Amino acid sequence: MANETTNQVANVTVTNGNNCGDSSFCADVFANTLEGCVNTPVDLDPITTGAVVKVPVVLAELNVQINVSSFINLPEFAIEIKNIKKRVKITQCRLLQDTNILFIKGFVRKNIDYATAACADSESVCGDIRHCTVDVPFECSTPVTFNGIDPAPLQTNTTEEFEYFRTQELPSGFPEKEDLLAGDLSEYNQISTEFFNEMPFCELISSRIVEFDEYLNRLEFSPAPFEERLFSKIEEKMVIFLTLKILQKRQVQIDAI
Repeated sequence: MANETTNQVANVTVTNGNNCGDSSFCADVFANTLEGCVNTPVDLDPITTGAVVKVPVVLAELNVQINVSSFINLPEFAIEIKNIKKRVKITQCRLLQDTNILFIKGFVRKNIDYATAACADSESVCGDIRHCTVDVPFECSTPVTFNGIDPAPLQTNTTEEFEYFRTQELPSGFPEKEDLLAGDLSEYNQISTEFFNEMPFCELISSRIVEFDEYLNRLEFSPAPFEERLFSKIEEKMVIFLTLKILQKRQVQIDAI
């Protein structure tokens, strides 16, 4: 009949991705990279009458040298370091205000690739390439020359008390025609002022590391080629060069165009 509606329900089996076979997939994506997109410039609408803006201004830019000596114990014996990938991480860069002392704290993240000795004879050594990631901490303080602009003067909080004058009658024992002229002891009045200063902050511009690593506790093992030794401890000397920028948000006058 024309007014009858037939509802059809499809039986769909959903397969968890973890149970998919090699030939199964959850979705297919087909895309083409087009060679060009058309754009049209839009006229800018800047403020041309001048303005006061609040932007970070440079207080100082400086190069800092940090000398680090450390020992690294590998989790197993190795025969050779294949590669060490390094990344500098800064966890604290704080200018102590009202002084020119900058406190720096951080670490060098080192990913060490090394070769192990699984089997050996007098002419060869075979093993696996393993890796170990360690954080080598460093910390120092250094004086800063403000070669940009001096930090804004600190505004300190203030607390002031005030009281009101009061005239009271004197108790017996005083002349009757006299009154007590003094402040009112029955009240406490105060004015408190807080200032919220802008804290200077740092940006890390670049880093450079010069290092010397030496293998300690080298042990002979046999059978093995005569030059090969096992070690698990590394002594390293690092000189870290950092380029830092110290900034502070300030109000700056921009003249009219």
